[in-house]
Amino acid sequence: MTLSTHDTATHIYAHGLRNQWHPVVPSHFVRPGGLRKVTALGENWLLFRKADGTLSMLADRCPHRGAPLSLGKHLGDRVACWYHGVEVDGSGTVTSVPGLPGCNLEGKTLVTSLPVREVGGAVLAYFGDEEHPEPVDLTLPEPLTDPDVSSFLCYAEWNVPWRFAMENLLDPMHGAFLHHESHTMYDGDTTAKFRIRETERGYFFEKTDQRGVNFDWVELCRTGVDWVDLSIPYPPSAGPGGPFGIVGMACPVDAGRTGVFFWRYREVSGWQRDTWRFLYRTLIEERHWQVLEQDRVMLEAMPADADQQENLYQHDLGVVRLRRIYRTQAEQQSKAPAAAPAP
Repeated sequence: MTLSTHDTATHIYAHGLRNQWHPVVPSHFVRPGGLRKVTALGENWLLFRKADGTLSMLADRCPHRGAPLSLGKHLGDRVACWYHGVEVDGSGTVTSVPGLPGCNLEGKTLVTSLPVREVGGAVLAYFGDEEHPEPVDLTLPEPLTDPDVSSFLCYAEWNVPWRFAMENLLDPMHGAFLHHESHTMYDGDTTAKFRIRETERGYFFEKTDQRGVNFDWVELCRTGVDWVDLSIPYPPSAGPGGPFGIVGMACPVDAGRTGVFFWRYREVSGWQRDTWRFLYRTLIEERHWQVLEQDRVMLEAMPADADQQENLYQHDLGVVRLRRIYRTQAEQQSKAPAAAPAP
């Protein structure tokens, strides 16, 4: 059955936008010589890593009979399907059909393969459609590439639509209430006025009457991958270093589940870097997970149609702008030829 343009736009909005990069899983999920089945944008994929660390991402579907390649055997530079032994390499090309050597499947690229990059301990993949098969330019978040910045990746999966997770990040005011008892967001006013400030790569959503106290601003960055940046002042008890920063991304697993990626970072060097990393692992990390758990509990408790029955006000301008961007993009992509076949 062919979906209407409206239905296609709704599907894209629910499962994730195309023609951009998305985080998939932490890199350590796929060890050298390992296979891992993952779901992203509502589709099943296989990550497999050669012994030298090279990573490939394939549709989790054998080109012969559609069996999941993730149940197969890792052969070093290729995967053998468990069902009939058909072998596929990292580019999606059939290299061997053991049951019928010389079969016309051999040498053909029959499995979708996605471009992948690894940064900050996470796997990023490019999801295109038929009109945009080649990956768009990717500019990585500066805190993840700056050698003077030390970061830790926190990853979790929440039973929420991916847009709820992104909207939560574009809502600084919730920090003063939901996270009021946390070790960093207990201070500052519980009333505020906000503004949107446009940038070349996205926009800031920031308080106009408070800065450097709480969760006072957030920047949405669209640089081939969507990410947010924010910083929160740290008390002296948190050790040396500048403000505590967060880079956040979200992976649409499917319509009701999201992988959330949070890099917690500070600009520190030398002995201060070692001190900061020690304090984080021994003391601060647990507190950060407590804050994330507050977000998870709240978002998972919200009904699936929460964004259909709202009464918004000035504090929600950042969320409204985000929805407008994503809905417009979903509508535009719904008019293009179908995306690469879903596994």
